Amino acid sequence: MAIIKPFKILHPKKEFVEEISCPPYDVVSRKEAELYAKNPISFMHVIRAEVDMKDENENVYQKAKENLEKLVSGEYLLEEKDPVFYIYRQKMGNFTQTGLVACVSVKEYDQNIIKKHELTRQEKEDDRTNHILSLKANTGPVFLTYPGEKGKENFFDELVNNKCPLYDFKDENEVTHTIYRIDDTNVIEQIKCEFEKIPYLYIADGHHRAAAASRVAKIMGGDSDYDPEKEYNYFLSVIFPSAQLNIMDYNRIIKDLNSHSTDKFLQKVGELFEIYKEDFNGKPDKKHHFGMYMNDQWYLLIPKKGTYNSKDPILSLDVSILQNNLLNPILGIRDPRKDERIDFVGGIKGTKELEKLVDSGKYRVAFSLFPTSIYELMDVADSGKTMPPKSTWFEPKLRSGLFVHKLQ
Repeated sequence: MAIIKPFKILHPKKEFVEEISCPPYDVVSRKEAELYAKNPISFMHVIRAEVDMKDENENVYQKAKENLEKLVSGEYLLEEKDPVFYIYRQKMGNFTQTGLVACVSVKEYDQNIIKKHELTRQEKEDDRTNHILSLKANTGPVFLTYPGEKGKENFFDELVNNKCPLYDFKDENEVTHTIYRIDDTNVIEQIKCEFEKIPYLYIADGHHRAAAASRVAKIMGGDSDYDPEKEYNYFLSVIFPSAQLNIMDYNRIIKDLNSHSTDKFLQKVGELFEIYKEDFNGKPDKKHHFGMYMNDQWYLLIPKKGTYNSKDPILSLDVSILQNNLLNPILGIRDPRKDERIDFVGGIKGTKELEKLVDSGKYRVAFSLFPTSIYELMDVADSGKTMPPKSTWFEPKLRSGLFVHKLQ
């Protein structure tokens, strides 16, 4: 049973929402963060407070706390008087997804009712834990999903039919963000009852934020018994039905051929993959097809029969096939989390970005993948296993600064 709860959301004053709203902390570089921070009320000052640090000895988490307090004291951010839900709709081109802004239970995360599919990195988990503890708030939502009941994929859309939005704006990437307040107590109870029928929620994106929220709850709660009334026992989320999600490819670029000549590299690849290069534009159109770009040429790679375990939910993933049959044995990329010779490019940038990076000379070869499906993600989570790193790229991204959940 999925426990969700409304909360006293801290959110932007309507006239400032476009200026405050910004991308999530983990999808922008330091340079990009500094560009957003030129706006004095951008939420980037809260989630990436290093942009305001003039002294390297300053505490970045204390600075983030000060920046959040400035937005509140300046009345750029306002707190709801009563606990509410929000409905959050995003439109990117012809694609639309609509989800629920709510708090979910740390206890259910710990009990694996909220399921994971990725491992977390200690340093990133530590960073988010310190950030939450300093601010006593969740400043970025965890992106959750659930397998929606057939015919009920548009449940949230139906709730806001003919309702006037609180916010409706386009961001710098031409994504439209439309947000509705749900403050009717009867509708709130209806939503809670619907979620009680859902056995599991799944983390789509935000594993480090969720893991940090769990750690924070234990620190703030100490050794006391679990208290369901304490806000720190819940964390901020946006929950979408799985049928509406848009998973894009997450591609790989490699800096060298591991001392192989071009001919030797292609020979080794050809031992495990069928290689085609005619009439291929670089974008795979089906599972188990891969694009490879080098020397101004795209190649289509198809793994040969018997080179992977089609029955295993992990080993049959395209990211696993590429890693186990090519990146590791041929290019020597044993741990893609740590190896500095590999980088990752979200599919939103397209295959032209891969070509540009290789043609620049900084990278030697690029690989394009077919997107992992939401069903593969859920199969892995249900199996209790974890996906290889950088398996999924969700678009559009949830904006930061639209919702803050105070823990006290």
